[in-house]
Amino acid sequence: MSEPSSVPKEKPARPLNRWGLGTLSVLQISFLAMILITLNYLAANHFTRWDLSREAAYTLAPSTRHYLKSKAVQEREKPIKWIMAFRRSSPFYERVRAIAEEYARHSNKKIVLEIVDPMRSSDRMQEVTAAYGISLLKDILIIDARNDDSPVTREDKTGTKTLNPNVKIVVADDMAIYTTKDTQRRITGFQGEDILTAHLVESIEGHPKKMVFLADKSQIDADGDTSPWKSLENTLRFQNVELSGINLSGLKEIPADAEGVALVAPKYDLTDEELAVLENYWNKPRGAILVLLKPGDTPVKLRTFLRGYGITPRRDRVIALDEKRITTTARGVFTYGVDYTKDLQGQATVFEGASSSLEVREGADDLMNRQINPIGLIEAAPGFWGETKFGEGHETFDEKEDHKGPLYLAACVTRGAASDDRFSANTSRMVVISNTDFLNPERQRAENMDFLASSVNWLINRESLAGIGPRSLGTYKLPILDAQVSFINRVNLFFLPVFLILTGAFVWSSRRV
Repeated sequence: MSEPSSVPKEKPARPLNRWGLGTLSVLQISFLAMILITLNYLAANHFTRWDLSREAAYTLAPSTRHYLKSKAVQEREKPIKWIMAFRRSSPFYERVRAIAEEYARHSNKKIVLEIVDPMRSSDRMQEVTAAYGISLLKDILIIDARNDDSPVTREDKTGTKTLNPNVKIVVADDMAIYTTKDTQRRITGFQGEDILTAHLVESIEGHPKKMVFLADKSQIDADGDTSPWKSLENTLRFQNVELSGINLSGLKEIPADAEGVALVAPKYDLTDEELAVLENYWNKPRGAILVLLKPGDTPVKLRTFLRGYGITPRRDRVIALDEKRITTTARGVFTYGVDYTKDLQGQATVFEGASSSLEVREGADDLMNRQINPIGLIEAAPGFWGETKFGEGHETFDEKEDHKGPLYLAACVTRGAASDDRFSANTSRMVVISNTDFLNPERQRAENMDFLASSVNWLINRESLAGIGPRSLGTYKLPILDAQVSFINRVNLFFLPVFLILTGAFVWSSRRV
């Protein structure tokens, strides 16, 4: 009898479910496509950009970003049109294009950027020039901030045509900083963001803010393009503030169209009538006064006026003992607590030249009862004191005669309900700085000019432009000896090609084996 076979029977193969495999494949492809589309959408709309350039040349300054987020830009009904008409061969093309794109990105679509190459898009360029009534002779950027359908050009009674005040033309050459050496004019810097922000503000506001300068009471060097006066004027111009001189003598009141009053390096004292005019202006809603003092010689009546509002210019010189040597270059730190200087708070600064100290009566009851609030803005560093007998020799700190810390180099005052949002716009504001030498181009520091610009914007109730401003980009020369130039040329023209040829021959030989 035969034994049963121990070999197991094979199970019949399952029929191939082609519909199931096909459905699974379709689902996998669909899910993969959905994932790719989602990733592309997220990458296109939610991304972070890094500026890896050495000087952060393509990153907008905090003051510019503040302004792009302000109500003046974000609450517009119509977006601002930017038309960049630059040739691609222009040396400024790539830099201006990148900066303009940053403006559009930070504006939350309130700036619409169009880039037109006049050489490649001649038809579109003709449409632009015809619409704005201009002839394209140079690379330009048009900023059109009209909020209505008003015409691009206007004609006065004499038949002269002018651009709409809300339309500004930025010429590429204005963004460059030129210097002349040996009768040759060369580009040594780039200030594109300064120019673009200034024209953007001007196009939105329609006209520059006016600040009057008391010319008959001030004494400041105004000779030449590099004078302190020119430096002050340019700083305010980049904030869309026009500085115009007036004489206080014989004036019955400060002009109604003035957004503020500047008193720089006062030498001559005010008469009772002139002081009354200044007092009357200060006591009105939204008075704004900028005072830049020379050390130690503040006129008596002006000093009395300032002391009445909690800031007393002292008759001293801020000095310190540095390795047994007297230094008059005052070091200070921006204080905390004032919103418009928040980007500078805690940072150190230096005031070259001569500085006096300010006594600031913060929190004094008699001042608070009158809704007057003085605040110190820049405090001298430890080790400095106010020397009352500077220049007599052997300056040492005398506790009985000299002034010890805290010493302030700058302060501000508000009069009115500054802490109440309903009335803060109608408060009077004042900024006092006890140094004028920082305006000298040879002694300028970026943080001090940012502080000045922020102070002016705060005075005229335009805090959105306060903060650290744009930085001008310069060109730098790399000193290389003739022998080093020769070595670099040999490396580029001989050694590198020989190295590549040998590498290629080695790879080819190894593959043949």
